[in-house]
Amino acid sequence: MTTDSPVLSHVQAGVAWITLNRVAQHNALDIPTLKHLHALLDTLNTDTAVRAVVLTGNGRSFCAGADLAEWAEAQARGALETYGWTETAHALMTRLHTLDKPTLAAINGTAVGAGMDLTLCCDLRIAAQSARFKAGYTRMAYSPDAGASWHLPRLIGSEQAKRLLFLDELWSADRALAAGLVGEVVADDQLHAHTTELATLLANGPTFAFAQTKTLIREGEGRSLPEQLQAELAAGLLCGRSVDGGEALRAAMEKRPAHFCGQ
Repeated sequence: MTTDSPVLSHVQAGVAWITLNRVAQHNALDIPTLKHLHALLDTLNTDTAVRAVVLTGNGRSFCAGADLAEWAEAQARGALETYGWTETAHALMTRLHTLDKPTLAAINGTAVGAGMDLTLCCDLRIAAQSARFKAGYTRMAYSPDAGASWHLPRLIGSEQAKRLLFLDELWSADRALAAGLVGEVVADDQLHAHTTELATLLANGPTFAFAQTKTLIREGEGRSLPEQLQAELAAGLLCGRSVDGGEALRAAMEKRPAHFCGQ
């Protein structure tokens, strides 16, 4: 992939790195970029060499959200309601949220609007000390899209979600950490190394079991406890029959580290 592509990707030691690369546009998401990301995630999800996925950005911004130039052009031609950005973004957010592989957001700079929402769709969020978070919707006299109204109350509670959305405050990395919007904050120059270490740990783990766990957590929101226990039973049976399940039991009996293959 050429370095002038809006999205860069490479796989190293089982970890797929996806880098937003529209630096001049602060990595804003236009429709071609949304489609590119979606297709790439589809490919990575079925690639057995990929065991974990990291999403980050080039330049000083993680992602500025929707591409306002594309938005304004659609409005100018009377196509704001039909040009398809929201539907395309929603498909991408669903794909990222439901990915089988563990996902990490390495937030290297400002994450605004749908850019922030991209991070919310990941399993783990690591922020550089200089990272900043902003909903951005009310500044445009717009209600949340791309999943913010679903993720934020679950992550940080209803009142903090409303504060972030209504007041459009710019949150520092430390404030995001205190609220539960991110899981870790590291020095800027340690973001890549720390994310690599964590992603590699996940990639070497029982990724089949991770996938079952992700599904249980995601779908458990709509279940009663008895229903969730039944789902856990079914998932546990799948894990027990997996190659990794057999390896884990053998390793425990032989008192040695397990070597997982993700199957």
